[in-house]
Amino acid sequence: MNSSVFLTGMLTGLSLIMAIGAQNAFVLRQGLRGEHVLAVCLTCAISDAILILLGVTSFGQIAQLLPWLAPAMRYAGAAFLIWYGAKSMKAALQSTEALIVGTERKAGGLAKTLTACLAITWLNPHVYLDTVVLLGTISTRFVGETGSFAAGAVSGSFLFFFSLGYGSAWLRPTFAKPSAWRILEAIIAIVMWAIAAKLVLGV
Repeated sequence: MNSSVFLTGMLTGLSLIMAIGAQNAFVLRQGLRGEHVLAVCLTCAISDAILILLGVTSFGQIAQLLPWLAPAMRYAGAAFLIWYGAKSMKAALQSTEALIVGTERKAGGLAKTLTACLAITWLNPHVYLDTVVLLGTISTRFVGETGSFAAGAVSGSFLFFFSLGYGSAWLRPTFAKPSAWRILEAIIAIVMWAIAAKLVLGV
């Protein structure tokens, strides 16, 4: 296990998954309500792990058969990250939204909650771009060390979802403020642009 590559995979995975979206908001809300937190966190993290492994293993093999694919996807991924970063920075500068969580609702059943969680996760096209395409593309930079990269990315996913789910009670007063979301969006933008630069420069 290459610790440097493992850390790169973890930080890359965390930077991609931290983007505010339906899945993260769902996990956060479940955590704030204290409803099926373990099941929801496991579902999201295991789903991510499956997609990350698919991207790291399959994308590298396909890239070997089609040598032009990795460079093309690297620049396409960089373009997407630049756009994504710009979107996050715009939200950081203009957004006035705060997290609104209704804690007065009755707890939903486990099956209904997991069905919603799976739908939000697997029917979201961005999750495939983040895990299969982007992480798969970045992993091709680490020839012979893709296992370490994948392990880092998967670990980052588990770390994020469980921290979000179980740490949400502490986060609630913070993210009730629009300024907290703006700061997070700004951080996400900077990280996205940094990853895009590395993809373009091949470093």
